[in-house]
Amino acid sequence: MTTLDRRSTVEEVLLAAERLAPTIADRAAEIESARRIPTDLLEELVDAGVFRMTLPTSHGGLGADLPSAMRVYETLSRADASVGWSVVIGGTAWCDLIGLPRATFDELFVADGDVITAGVFSPSGSITAVDDGYRVSGRWSFASGSEHAAWIFGNCVERVIDGHPSMRIAVFSPDQVTIEDTWTVSGLSGTGSHHFSVDDVFVPSERTLVPLESEPSIYEVIARIPVPSLAPLCLAVIAVGAAQGAVDDITVMATEKTPLLADSHLASNPHFQFELAGAVTEVRAARGLLYENAGELWETAAEGAPLSWEQRAHIRAAAVWATERAAAAVTTAYRLGGGTSIYLSSPLQRRLRDVNAITQHFLLRPDTLTTAGAILAGQDVDVPVF
Repeated sequence: MTTLDRRSTVEEVLLAAERLAPTIADRAAEIESARRIPTDLLEELVDAGVFRMTLPTSHGGLGADLPSAMRVYETLSRADASVGWSVVIGGTAWCDLIGLPRATFDELFVADGDVITAGVFSPSGSITAVDDGYRVSGRWSFASGSEHAAWIFGNCVERVIDGHPSMRIAVFSPDQVTIEDTWTVSGLSGTGSHHFSVDDVFVPSERTLVPLESEPSIYEVIARIPVPSLAPLCLAVIAVGAAQGAVDDITVMATEKTPLLADSHLASNPHFQFELAGAVTEVRAARGLLYENAGELWETAAEGAPLSWEQRAHIRAAAVWATERAAAAVTTAYRLGGGTSIYLSSPLQRRLRDVNAITQHFLLRPDTLTTAGAILAGQDVDVPVF
């Protein structure tokens, strides 16, 4: 594959992702077995520029708008959800670090390198102030792509004020962390989302920040978008990509498979046709809603306007709903495949496990709709992250 230079356009990266997609799909079982993206494929993804989509041009990125980045993420997820997930996390986790001092941000995200980031927002560490920095200990779970990350961050509880934790994120170099081999799971198996831990590690003050409070040190459109609004859209589009892949799979299978006791291919069965139309429509509706919200979100941020609570509610509800509809479409495709779907050689069983793993993410859990509904109903809500 030809390496793209740093002047490559968003359109060129999308084309590169489309060219890689058949290879990714062919290697999906290998990726799942390895529980991570193989090194040679990771290098091809880096060369394609997919990890640089949202990073500012000042730091070697493409500065892509959110809908354009999501199209790349969907394309990769259509081939394999684990690859899509790894690219989304590795290419957007830097957004949690925009509150770092500018000099530190420039040091971490050098303009001439492809910098992949991993980290965990859940405050699973403890952090204590010392001269010129902090001592940090802790253990964090679900650190996707930590095995190939240039920087890994962990959120910590610094102190508790009136019953509420005061948090601080610390950024670690790979040599400071211990990655624990814990990622043996049913879905998204190829993301390498292991636990990692640190034990009394020193982190200089300038490599820490207070999440959701520290002022951004970069002045890009994406820096004006709250991560709790940005991340759900990027994660939900992985589910939509997986669902489109499942629809593709079952459509091909239907022209080749003749069910037991049937006298023609599955594609000629009226029940199959009915269910397929429903699944296709669910995927299209989910995709349309996500991109509509992403476009409106980007437009608001580009104008410099603050994101209203109503907008946040619409975005979070859209992400949850789209993920649920995508999961339903994958389930339909899996069931339509009959006994063929249950074999490990079938991509449908993997897509079913992957999409259901996506539904388990904290930002996409169904009860998010309750909070969104309370906001839309004009009720007061007390949630730290929304």
